[in-house]
Amino acid sequence: MHQDNWLYRLFQPAGPKSIPYARAAKIAFRTAHLMATNFLFGGHVFGAPLEQLRLLLYAAIFTGGGMIALEAYPSLGFLFEGWGVLLLGKLALLCLIPWLPGCRLWLLLGVVALAAVGSHMPARFRHYSLLYRTVIKR
Repeated sequence: MHQDNWLYRLFQPAGPKSIPYARAAKIAFRTAHLMATNFLFGGHVFGAPLEQLRLLLYAAIFTGGGMIALEAYPSLGFLFEGWGVLLLGKLALLCLIPWLPGCRLWLLLGVVALAAVGSHMPARFRHYSLLYRTVIKR
């Protein structure tokens, strides 16, 4: 019964990917994302004018969204895992910058902190699913 429900299938742990060159695309998005967020953070730390940093902000949001899109196929289940929650948190903080320009440095510090925690936390937290209340095996 559940297997026929599209919503149930949408949030299942991801199976094998069938996107051609998905790994190369993930590496490209991650590299561009790291560059954009690092330059964006440095620009804010050293007081670059906001207009000069706007393109970097959009690049950081776009590349973060690209990484999410690649992970979302064929399942959105990763969004409930520890790393998925942190990834959405980072993207949300980046999206707040245009509306809270006075807090931009603190928001970017939050992005860096979430990225560091997400990249180095143990697998039992990184792949723990809040939806299934278990670690998703990869």
